[in-house]
Amino acid sequence: MKDDSPRAKRAREVWLTPEACDLEDFKALISRMTTAADCPLAVEIVSNVPIYDGAAIRAAASRPAERLEMMAEWADVMLNGAGIVVLRDAFPDPAPLDAVTRIFFEIIDEQHRAGAASGDHFAKPGANDRVWNALEKLCLRDPKAFADYYSNDAIAMVARAWLGTGYQITSQVNCVNPDGEAQSAHRDYHMGFQTAEEIEGFPAHAHALSPMLTLQGAVAHVDMPIESGPTLYLPFSQTYVPGYLAWRKPEFAAYFDSHHVQLPLKKGDAAFFNPALYHAAGHNRTSDVKRLANLLQISSAYGRAMESVDRAAMAMALYATLLSAGDMSPRERGNVIAAAAEGYAFPTNLDRDPPIGGLAPRTQAQILATALAEGWAPDALGEALDAHATRRLT
Repeated sequence: MKDDSPRAKRAREVWLTPEACDLEDFKALISRMTTAADCPLAVEIVSNVPIYDGAAIRAAASRPAERLEMMAEWADVMLNGAGIVVLRDAFPDPAPLDAVTRIFFEIIDEQHRAGAASGDHFAKPGANDRVWNALEKLCLRDPKAFADYYSNDAIAMVARAWLGTGYQITSQVNCVNPDGEAQSAHRDYHMGFQTAEEIEGFPAHAHALSPMLTLQGAVAHVDMPIESGPTLYLPFSQTYVPGYLAWRKPEFAAYFDSHHVQLPLKKGDAAFFNPALYHAAGHNRTSDVKRLANLLQISSAYGRAMESVDRAAMAMALYATLLSAGDMSPRERGNVIAAAAEGYAFPTNLDRDPPIGGLAPRTQAQILATALAEGWAPDALGEALDAHATRRLT
């Protein structure tokens, strides 16, 4: 029998579980419509998604009051509205886009020749061509192409609209080849890259905070008709707080499959969305379209610790003590590991440290816990931590 005491009810509200996710609650929350009154600066609304004109964005960029008004509208859409904005003609000049496209395909060809396989978070490895850390690779290979591309006002404005100043851009190229399979529906980084068991350890307000720390975006480098499988979205789904637990449940996945929307994009268009919005790359059903998108993963300046800490050195210093601490419970040992070792998989170098076999690479804390459980020699732990650090280097 369910305990309905005030203490138990509060605990259920703060500590979310998969069992508490209710599809009817979810459907009631997202069964809404986007109206012109909600998005007066949009040029049209398609399948509840507001569409903005690139020329109007560029005009607003140089007019402070209009710039703030447009960014405020985008922020409201991503927080309270459909959760996604499409910026039509974000790149009006094809030259910067084409230059970067050529470089991306060069890198993909080099990866193929080297026999490199890139893991994917929500699709089978090898289903798509991926270029991890495309931001740095592009910048070092062709600084002018990088500057021409990232001078774009639309990218800067939407990033600031959601994250404020000081944001940090990363970029991952995704090329879904003809007959490339769709991804499963999901939410994204941070909590979207963790297992249900891991995120049950975070209180409800952290579930609400996670999407405030990042912004997802995709720049279309080729025309993306519906049959090429542009991204599937479920408008308003970002507003369901337990959604990081819910998207893994079969009934929620089935609802996404039957109610998602899909918008074609032209080369130079861009879509940006709240990372908690349910979404998935679609199935490329064409025989000739290599659906190339530059996926922008933009992080808040606040998503960093206050001090630099050598956690590998701390793990090594603690190892002998933890290994011999017979009077310490597993929970207490876990507390020490959490205080000392890096417990998060990111940022990392996804070329060297891909998420094959899971949603994220192994963490320093997991390596230390495994060493303790298996009784490794200190030298073996040191080698594992050094290898872990090397994999994370750019």
